[in-house]
Amino acid sequence: MDSSLTDQEQLREVTLHRPGGSAAHHQRYLLLILALWAVLYIPGLFTPALLDDADSVHAEAAREMVVNGDWVTLHINNGFRYLEKAPLMYWASASAVKLFGTAEWSVRIPLALSVLALLFATYGLGKRAISEKAGFYGAVVLAASFGPYIFTRILIPDIVVGLWLTLGFYFFLRGLDEGTPSLISCWGLAATAALNVLTKGLIGVVFPAGIIFVYLLVTRNLRHLLKMRLFSSLLVFLAIAAPWHILAGLRNPAAGESRGFFWFYFINEHFLRYLNKRFPKDYDTVPFAAFWGMMLLWLAPWSAFLFKALGRVPFRWSELPTLDKAQRSKLLFALWAAVILVFFSFSSRQEYYTIPALPGLALLIGAWLAREADSPLGSRFRRSGRVISSVVLGIAIPLFLVAMLLLWYSESVPAGADLADILTKNPEKYALSFGHIFDLNPQAMGMFRAPLATAAVAILFGSLLMWLYRRRGQVEHSNAALTAMMVIFLFCAHQGLVIFEPVLSSKQLSTVVQRVYKPGDVIVINGAYEDGSTLNYYGHFQLHVLNTRTNGNLYYGSLFPDSPKIFEDDASLLRLWNSGTRVFLWTEEDKIPAYIQKREHFIVATGGGKMILSNRDGDLRRIR
Repeated sequence: MDSSLTDQEQLREVTLHRPGGSAAHHQRYLLLILALWAVLYIPGLFTPALLDDADSVHAEAAREMVVNGDWVTLHINNGFRYLEKAPLMYWASASAVKLFGTAEWSVRIPLALSVLALLFATYGLGKRAISEKAGFYGAVVLAASFGPYIFTRILIPDIVVGLWLTLGFYFFLRGLDEGTPSLISCWGLAATAALNVLTKGLIGVVFPAGIIFVYLLVTRNLRHLLKMRLFSSLLVFLAIAAPWHILAGLRNPAAGESRGFFWFYFINEHFLRYLNKRFPKDYDTVPFAAFWGMMLLWLAPWSAFLFKALGRVPFRWSELPTLDKAQRSKLLFALWAAVILVFFSFSSRQEYYTIPALPGLALLIGAWLAREADSPLGSRFRRSGRVISSVVLGIAIPLFLVAMLLLWYSESVPAGADLADILTKNPEKYALSFGHIFDLNPQAMGMFRAPLATAAVAILFGSLLMWLYRRRGQVEHSNAALTAMMVIFLFCAHQGLVIFEPVLSSKQLSTVVQRVYKPGDVIVINGAYEDGSTLNYYGHFQLHVLNTRTNGNLYYGSLFPDSPKIFEDDASLLRLWNSGTRVFLWTEEDKIPAYIQKREHFIVATGGGKMILSNRDGDLRRIR
């Protein structure tokens, strides 16, 4: 128990943190979580189009699973082995494609359902560990925060890693409560770790093992490891995780220039990537301070409560052996986030790598919010809540004013204008997720007036209502106002992505090419495959690439002898252009090769700063 509490507060703490609650409360909380998820995540299933790079590359890997029937070896670009990734997310998306077709919503629905499962799991873990209300608020914080939402707009599995960690720690805490853990507790933990390995590789076992070990070490309970049925749990883990790895290794042995699956997947994609020595290097590294600081952004606006929530975690060495269940759980949740942050601090760092840590922090915030709501008027929790609401309002007001200035200085954009013609370009930022956000300028903001104005008003009035309700002692109304604010804000963020779609996706170009493409035509990307990978997904075209074999996702697959021959250099493209073969060239408007500009060429389609050129007229005039 926190030694800073009075005896009366400690008694209230124990009472409020008893898990349980009526069935009516339980159903109400579940329905509210479901409704919040539906409002936030269902609209985003249908728009925008899949984006170039990871989004459509991962969707294509799922589609080719269905087309070629190979559910062991991932493929992209109509036959290239894609050995970088663990398969579980692709199995889920491929199953949806097989059932519902290749529409955007079908490849996105498994990830969206994973978020719903994570919200329910967060609620369940918080209910068991602290209190029902703490679990509910933890789920609300996770649903209505910026990071989990924005990093499920693209098909990456990091939120699913968070799901398996949440379920795994549920089984771990269940085993602690049992004294001698049951088979269900031990095998459940092993199964979630195995599923995590199938989701994103070795971190699926490194994270839960490391977090549990550190927790047992600091609570001086390492002997609990001997009770966790390690041998049978290992068998369960291997039964789930090993078969795919073995089959992938057998089906992708070293051949030609390739060292085989095991070297590339484990050495290159795990150890060398961690050491920032992976080849080819197709990613950037976030600065250390920004990597840690971004946690506040990913949990915004609820991160305003994070420091108070962390202050409730028992870190005093003398307290640790005597902690009650709720305090032990808070310590575990804090270590959950700390181990992940420290682990990636010494590696190549992407901004979304911290997403699996967010459920633990959300539960800490949820526990604090529940404690505040159940505390009497005039208590220090209520006073702290009012101070925090004042801080949030103090941040919201200048944000609103900045947004108004942007709206004031933004210029009206003619109907049909191309956003790409207005944006500045910062290609050095594009290795980061959503790096194109740095291209925005006051002129471009003219195309974002509606979502910007709506978001600004929501932030101001949501923060104001939060402050007013807390001043009146209506904490739950205050939290509801903050949640409603985030629903509107995240809807505006989604609309911003829809406006950005022509810049981030080549779908509209693919639609035009599909009308005129004939077997035997060649489509060449002036750049890496992933620069225009939506052409591959939507048109099912095999893409040739120009001068970029050693860049991006096709490199390692190209080392196998059976890889398609699609790599062009300037000389080979020039020969193709002058031959009888019709060539479609995807290129950024300001990067057209000089030798193409000097020769006869026809514009097939333009948009988003990109264009499709062809060496043959054919029926192109009719569709331009």
